Amino acid sequence: MSLHTAYGRSPHIVIAGGGIAGLTTALSLHAAGFERVSVVEAAAAIRPMGAGLNLMPNAVRELDALGLLDALEAGALRTRELRYYHRSGGLISREPRGLGAGHRWPQLSVHRAHLQQVLAGAVRARLGAAALVTGVRVSGVEPLPDGRPRLRLEHRSGAVRGRASLEPDVLVGADGIRSAVRAALHPGEGGPPWNGMLVWRGVSRIPARAIGSFMLIAGDDRQKAVVYPMGRPTGPGREVLVNWALARPAETGCASAETRLRGDWDRPVPVETFLPFYEGWEFDGVRVPDILRAADSAHEYPMVDREPLDRWTHGRTTLVGDAAHAMHPTGSNGATQSIVDARALAHALARHDDPAEGLAAYEAERRPAMTALQRANRRLGPEAVIALAHERAPHGFTDIHDVVPAEELAAVAGRYATAGAFDPDTVNQGSPYEVPLPALG
Repeated sequence: MSLHTAYGRSPHIVIAGGGIAGLTTALSLHAAGFERVSVVEAAAAIRPMGAGLNLMPNAVRELDALGLLDALEAGALRTRELRYYHRSGGLISREPRGLGAGHRWPQLSVHRAHLQQVLAGAVRARLGAAALVTGVRVSGVEPLPDGRPRLRLEHRSGAVRGRASLEPDVLVGADGIRSAVRAALHPGEGGPPWNGMLVWRGVSRIPARAIGSFMLIAGDDRQKAVVYPMGRPTGPGREVLVNWALARPAETGCASAETRLRGDWDRPVPVETFLPFYEGWEFDGVRVPDILRAADSAHEYPMVDREPLDRWTHGRTTLVGDAAHAMHPTGSNGATQSIVDARALAHALARHDDPAEGLAAYEAERRPAMTALQRANRRLGPEAVIALAHERAPHGFTDIHDVVPAEELAAVAGRYATAGAFDPDTVNQGSPYEVPLPALG
């Protein structure tokens, strides 16, 4: 017996949030046979925005299972190598990635906007245009006696505003790190905690000769830079789209830091604000300052995450993605784990008659692993090798293995890959979230 049979119809599932987690959840539920799925997104439209991200092979495997890999790869780049550097320019380690590391699926570097457009297009094509509703946000949730949620919705169309309520069979909170659904389930939690670091992100378009074919992560115990190409060279100038992200502690006595934390979440700033901190940073021919100067714009964020929860699910309401387990931007696991959440949730719901039992099964699988990953990211995740090298050789080194043995470097990377379930042995077993659908007719 399936959930569909128990209801005598397909249950109505509402997803709050039209980002990567929410859209992938909708597609996963549809693939598992659920017919009545609605995504409500607070933004007035799904617009191209954001910077780049890396999708680990376990997430790419799940997107492939949804039939999206070809469309995704049309605007992405296979990540073949990751290199860690000390800020002095010394190479700490180089790791093959994706297919080169023995995975059956690649690791992909991609612009967030392209990924979101692929997902949104698939939702509209498969579930119908009415399944994705913009300009509507969930402003509150209260449980009904039977465990179903009652949602308070706010909507806006130009100058017209309105309110409504809805009582779906299941609610999925995919509304990000400042989730209204999470706030309703955990009142009094407060805002995301800040660790005192600032993050600057942007995208540049530069000649292919000025950027390596690898992803680099460089720095010391205080600041770092992440740089990687996201596509193949295009145009007469053979230019490449490059993602970059920088992090360093807020300036001591910076009175505006707390104001920015509480106010502008995604704050445009001039590149000159942080460029002096990265002058002279060059790694195997990749000049970080040149890449920064080529950016059209830059945005500043506080580095925040969420405290791990001891409960994601309340009756027929649960959380996915950043709403459930927002983590520090380390190890390329934010979008990756959101995608895996979505698939795991749809699989669990399809295999249980009672939606509350399905959501509980989803949480039992995912929450312990994500709690461990959140904590690992607070300890710098795989990027701990940079701090380790700096601690032992703050002024640089000639041979990293004189400073950090190869076995120790490999152990750091291996532990994190296992924690994130993107090690080759786990990934290559194939998706554990396929739902066999009954034959029609």
